[in-house]
Amino acid sequence: DKMVIKNPVASKIAFGENPKSCYGQEEKAPQTRMAIAAMLRETLKEAEEYLDAILMHEEDDENEKPDYDIKMESLLPVLRKEIPFKVHAHRADDMFTAIRIAKEFDLKLTLDHCTEGHLIVDDLVEEGYPLVVGPSLSERSKIELRNLTFDTAGILSNAGMEISLTTDHPVIPLPYLPICAGIAVKHGMKLDKAIESITINPAKTLGIDNRVGSIEIGKDADIVIWDNNPLEIQSNVIYTIIDGKVVYKKI
Repeated sequence: DKMVIKNPVASKIAFGENPKSCYGQEEKAPQTRMAIAAMLRETLKEAEEYLDAILMHEEDDENEKPDYDIKMESLLPVLRKEIPFKVHAHRADDMFTAIRIAKEFDLKLTLDHCTEGHLIVDDLVEEGYPLVVGPSLSERSKIELRNLTFDTAGILSNAGMEISLTTDHPVIPLPYLPICAGIAVKHGMKLDKAIESITINPAKTLGIDNRVGSIEIGKDADIVIWDNNPLEIQSNVIYTIIDGKVVYKKI
């Protein structure tokens, strides 16, 4: 708990094959992409009405206060735009669905995975939502990953997007993150942008860049010093510094 910088940081939702396979095999809704979108809209509408009732009661206590609903309460920070929806979306159509719903309910959004992001670059640049790409170092385990490529991160970054990389731990173990960034550089991403994609960019997306993500006065004094390019697999850590104290030193 002492390691937590911000809580809550986001609310997670999923589109595509994951909810379809999870509920579909039990013959429950949602079993289609249409049902996923419909049920999400329905839930958000209920949450909006719940919030409106709370606000009406706060303005005039003669208005009945709604019964406490923990499910609706969990969505209030999203509706108030205090935290974003982190959207699991691989396919282009799922990303577009998420964007439409975000606009409909005026929500903050991050698009996570973005496997087909390279196919809709211009649209993503125009919309401007934070993008989290990955895991790229994985097999095509489901049909929506058929367009998986190491090129996605570089294509989006070179188009001007500030992207973050993810291993989707534990799908791909977290220690592989620098390797994923190195592979992205090999496939067209600029080195400095790849470093930013695993440091300052995710810090901005999570809203914790006032504490971490870059070496600046006033931020947490957590620094790792390498003997070479940190994205090279044969590079080694020389020092690890946490809160300004050396906690690891290569002998």
